[in-house]
Amino acid sequence: MAAAGEHLYDLPEDCISAIISLTSPPDALKLSLVSLIFRSAAELDSVWNAFLPSDWQDIAAKSVTPLKFSSKRELFFGLCNSILIDGGNKSFALDKSTGKKSYVISANELSILYGDEPDHWNWKTIPESRFAEVAELKTICRLEIQGKMKTGDLSPKTTYGAYLLMKISDRSFGLDSIPTEISISVGDQESVSSTAYLRHPRCKKKDQLESLFYRNRMETLKARVNKGDERMPRERADGWLEIELGEFFNGRNGDEEITMKLMEVKGYHVKGGLVIEGIELRPKH
Repeated sequence: MAAAGEHLYDLPEDCISAIISLTSPPDALKLSLVSLIFRSAAELDSVWNAFLPSDWQDIAAKSVTPLKFSSKRELFFGLCNSILIDGGNKSFALDKSTGKKSYVISANELSILYGDEPDHWNWKTIPESRFAEVAELKTICRLEIQGKMKTGDLSPKTTYGAYLLMKISDRSFGLDSIPTEISISVGDQESVSSTAYLRHPRCKKKDQLESLFYRNRMETLKARVNKGDERMPRERADGWLEIELGEFFNGRNGDEEITMKLMEVKGYHVKGGLVIEGIELRPKH
């Protein structure tokens, strides 16, 4: 074993870096701790260039703030921290463990039914959001939110999840009376549908008196909704809630359109208090 180790250390630096570039970003960081030779090889641009997406220059050109970096390693970790692109209407980031791409499409880029009518939606700035504006639902009977993106913008041969990023205000009402319908489709494929409740994970269901008062009406409305696994939002580290709209495998067979939807249209009851930041597309591990 010692002889094999000595032979490995005797390899030229470019050979060692070529081997490291076939691993992953976490492996490259670990290997840089093995020895000074490995550290020198692991920090070469050729290693981190292999972990960057092939179109990183096009992505960097879309950044709202010009990117500053002295090495490809620094660029990689800079992109892992998320940057605003497309005039601030999207954010882009790399997954630290794989180098795969992820995006957040802002509420401004989504198709929101009656989103431009101030009686129904309020567009405002809040400090918790990465974007200039979020959409706050004031009151509406028919809720429809849709986002679209191209598979060509994502990493190939990767399973992605789509997540609606939201908050539920303390003054919310009517959001969890019946489940919403969620779906995702890619190209001409039939959409994969399910259901979800727009309820804060730490909130209890409606009190018993209200449940008894509305029970018959709610059961009638629920019967109209397609059956699904009734997903619930979960809390994120950044303070937002997310609910998974669906997942798909990006085989990169051309540049197909991904359509993600959340709809609650069959109940036609009043609801409000939902805050939308956007839809995130990120690799699933």
